[in-house]
Amino acid sequence: MIHQIYSCLRNQRILIVLFTLIFSTSVSYKINAQQVSGEFFNFPNKQVKLQAFQNFDTYTVATSQTDDLGKFMLSFSPSNYGIGIFSIEGLDPVILILNKEIIELELIEDDEKKEIRAVQGEKNIFFRQYSEEQPKREQALNAWNYLHQKYTSDSHFNSQKNVIKHIEKEMNRLKNEESNFLNTLEKNNYLSWYIPLRKLVGSVAQVAQYQPERIPETRKALQEINYADERLYKSGLLREAIENHIWFIENSSGGLDQVYKDLNESIATVIDQLKGDDEKLNLVAQAMFEVLEQRSLFTSSEYLSKQLLNQDDCGCLDEDFEKRLQKYGKMATGETAPDIVFTEDTFFPKGVSANKMSDLDADYYLVVFAAGWCGHCLESIPRINQMYPDLMSKNVEVVMVSLDDSSNSFAQFASSFSFISTTDFQKWNSKMVEGYQVYATPSYFMLDNELKILMKFNSIEHIKSWIDSKLKE
Repeated sequence: MIHQIYSCLRNQRILIVLFTLIFSTSVSYKINAQQVSGEFFNFPNKQVKLQAFQNFDTYTVATSQTDDLGKFMLSFSPSNYGIGIFSIEGLDPVILILNKEIIELELIEDDEKKEIRAVQGEKNIFFRQYSEEQPKREQALNAWNYLHQKYTSDSHFNSQKNVIKHIEKEMNRLKNEESNFLNTLEKNNYLSWYIPLRKLVGSVAQVAQYQPERIPETRKALQEINYADERLYKSGLLREAIENHIWFIENSSGGLDQVYKDLNESIATVIDQLKGDDEKLNLVAQAMFEVLEQRSLFTSSEYLSKQLLNQDDCGCLDEDFEKRLQKYGKMATGETAPDIVFTEDTFFPKGVSANKMSDLDADYYLVVFAAGWCGHCLESIPRINQMYPDLMSKNVEVVMVSLDDSSNSFAQFASSFSFISTTDFQKWNSKMVEGYQVYATPSYFMLDNELKILMKFNSIEHIKSWIDSKLKE
């Protein structure tokens, strides 16, 4: 009898344990699971998709299809956090905040627009509200800023002290309204990090061009972006942060020497942040290198290359990237450039003939890489042609390597120029292009008569400035 009672109690305990495990697993799933659902009546049997950001790309988190009534539900794990993009066939996609909450969407339809909006999910409702209200605040603030500048700088208005006070009061109210709105967020809320960063990287053009008083604070904020922060790689802002940071320094630091100083300081900060995280270091460094090269900021791309190679005693660089940097280092200022062998398809000035560049009787060589399909080249290279007589007077010979890939396009682009133009029709696969590590057109190199690289230029103005200061007659 006692044995039977014990057996019964034991079985009951097993059932209780099993029930507890099942219940706790269910509760845990509900707590940890994320979900997007909705009911779009006019969109039955349509594909729905949720994507998330990782580094520079997006990946699909979940897909489904609306039923006959337009209902759908997408479930996914909390590892898919950050910024998401929800799309349904036939409608514009919408940004969602993926941060451990159940999200319900509704479709607002009227004669003018169809708009998807979140009606459940605290973070998404907050983000929707902020996205609707902040542009209005910004627009009003820009208008008040304009009036404030007028009333404080124009002698016709600056005596109106009371008006200026009212303008400043309204400007402060708008700024405080945004701050107070953001302060309602919890500190660990993804939005409390994302919204200020999004605003920062999106404001650089406005600040650089129209709000010079904000340049120091904006530069400081950009330098404080933490590239080791995993949230950045889930935000969809990584590429924009890199590109806009470099653009801002280039367009707000003043002279070129200061631009390079500020860029190199930021490069050193980013490399230091990412030491010990090889994946992020390679990802960010390669992106920075590409942007610097595309913008012809060669002094800083050389600095980045040297910094990476000098500290790569741990083998942390991607093998292909390291090889590229090593090749690039061979074309740094002070190194010797490859000679350029002229092909059968070469236009020479009247009375000039040579097999290769080093055969020319010149003290300096301005080597130009350009193409007829390059819009910037069509603007810049004719200006080089206009400068050519002055360059010749300083014993500077111009040699252009064209990346055109047909005889007709090459002739149409280069035949009217007074200087030497050559090509092998291989475009980016040209040995001349690869030898000079050219990744953008136009690219300019100044060499001495021993082919030592004296300078890489980023513009026609840069060429003129260097020549005026270095090659005085």
